Amino acid sequence: MIRKGRSLSNAANTGRYANGPRGNARGGNSADSFDPPDSLDPLDLPDPFESFDAHDRAAGRGRSPDSSSESAADPSETTYTRSRRTPGEAKPEQADSKKSQRPARSLKGRALGYLSRREYSRTELARKLKPFVEETDSLDTLLDSLEAENWLSDSRFAESLIHRRSSRLGASRIVGELKQHAVDQTLVEEASAQLRETELARAQAVWRKKFGKRPETPVERAKQARFLASRGFSGATIGKILKGIDEEWSGE
Repeated sequence: MIRKGRSLSNAANTGRYANGPRGNARGGNSADSFDPPDSLDPLDLPDPFESFDAHDRAAGRGRSPDSSSESAADPSETTYTRSRRTPGEAKPEQADSKKSQRPARSLKGRALGYLSRREYSRTELARKLKPFVEETDSLDTLLDSLEAENWLSDSRFAESLIHRRSSRLGASRIVGELKQHAVDQTLVEEASAQLRETELARAQAVWRKKFGKRPETPVERAKQARFLASRGFSGATIGKILKGIDEEWSGE
């Protein structure tokens, strides 16, 4: 039954509100079956798959497409980078300044630096200084001056060498090393006589530290004899130690 004063079209249009805001013209209550009113254009409704940026651009609130390029750096501008140095490394300009400020070391200064650490023979010091000799230098004159000033002494070198080697080496090894350094023959003979006096005691100390007991087989005897001979002890001294024929040795 149709009531007067109300058209069918109006009833259809208003029928979607019968069941509240979520009602529809077909009488359903589901939100998924929402039908737009006839007065609205469906194209004006938001697309659920459309991004928010699209809406902002449509409303004039979005960023312009060129805004990202405006924030980019101008390629024409100079870019400054920071170089990394290892810890303790000096700057290039500082290294150059230090090199320029450092005075050149003289040949005599270099020789005194060597002699301040230990005793050198004349031959050994000349070999150390030879790579640093310049055209204006005279190596022989410098060595003569160092000997005259008592900075350089073959006698002190011989004493130092004997002190450093005597506890481990025999007389022949130490004398041979003195000859290699071209030490004066008189000094070599004095050193040899001094070492021969203590040869047995020194060889005995070396043997005790290495072996500690007499050899029981010919193989062990040969091994001990080779070791003592390689240290520079004489055959007579080695025989006394291994055979035990020395009075002092046999009495222990």
